Amino acid sequence: MTLAIVPSETSPTSPAPLSDLIARDAREFGVYARTGGWAFGLMVARSVRPGGQGADGTAKVSAKEFAALAGCSAERVMRYYKAWDRAADDGVVPHFEALAPGQEVELPDADVWLGYYVSRSGATSERGTAIAEAAEAEGIRPTKALEVAENPTALRAAILADPSTARAARTALLDRVRQDPELQAELARDVVRTDALKKAVATESRSADRIGYVRQIAESGQIRTPAGQTVDAPAELRQEAERHLSLIDELDDGEDSGEWAAEAYDTIRTLVVETVEADPGLRVQERRTKFYSSLQKAARAFEELTFDDAQDFYEDDMVQRLEELQRAIGTCLTALRDARSNPPGE
Repeated sequence: MTLAIVPSETSPTSPAPLSDLIARDAREFGVYARTGGWAFGLMVARSVRPGGQGADGTAKVSAKEFAALAGCSAERVMRYYKAWDRAADDGVVPHFEALAPGQEVELPDADVWLGYYVSRSGATSERGTAIAEAAEAEGIRPTKALEVAENPTALRAAILADPSTARAARTALLDRVRQDPELQAELARDVVRTDALKKAVATESRSADRIGYVRQIAESGQIRTPAGQTVDAPAELRQEAERHLSLIDELDDGEDSGEWAAEAYDTIRTLVVETVEADPGLRVQERRTKFYSSLQKAARAFEELTFDDAQDFYEDDMVQRLEELQRAIGTCLTALRDARSNPPGE
């Protein structure tokens, strides 16, 4: 005997009807997915009037009454109220006066809500006010900056994960450092305590010094010789300095200038030496300046020696070194006296 199988109401081919509760949840979920906080903002905007009933007789309640019905704080209700008020001032949503309890209106996208809603009362603090003012100066909504400031962990994660965010943070930090001596000191300590940063700073400082050397010649038209003389730079040398400087100035932001700076510095230093050697008078003056500088250094070093307690540290090799120095000085004196007695050209 063959039995006929009749599909039951729970068969996969015949799904059970959804309950009204599930359907309502799905609809409310969809509204919130599309509009975010605007859905709740509308509930407050059409139902709440601070202070309660208005003169026009519209059936609205105070934030305190609404909060009691909702099981939350009046402060939270007012944050939604103020967010709607700011959006209404911008023409994004209707004003409160145009709304009645239960009224539906077209709501903006969910992402727009974050630009108006302040989730914490910190926005009214001195810190929050400063953040809001800085945000307005940068041309962004204060609520966006306040949201970031309230979640430093999220900011840290974005900086660690995203190079563009890290660059923006670096720029902002540098701007802040210029106005905050305490932060300057803290960053300086961080640098000297971190070997990698300390090495990077030294490298960048060396590059900056080299670029500064080339720039000084290009802009002033003067060179400083190895012995310390300052003289006018030949036109060719100045043009070469300007050429290297223009190449460095045309580098893209963030591009390493170290190799370019080293090449420019070495090239210009070589040209300076060649300039000195090519001019007989300058060459003699350079040797004289170098000799006199060494003589002054030696004299200062010798003048710093004291022998009041020589018996405490006397050693034979000290006397030997001084005797050698005495002979060297004698040789120098003889050479200089001969030069005075027999000047060039006689």
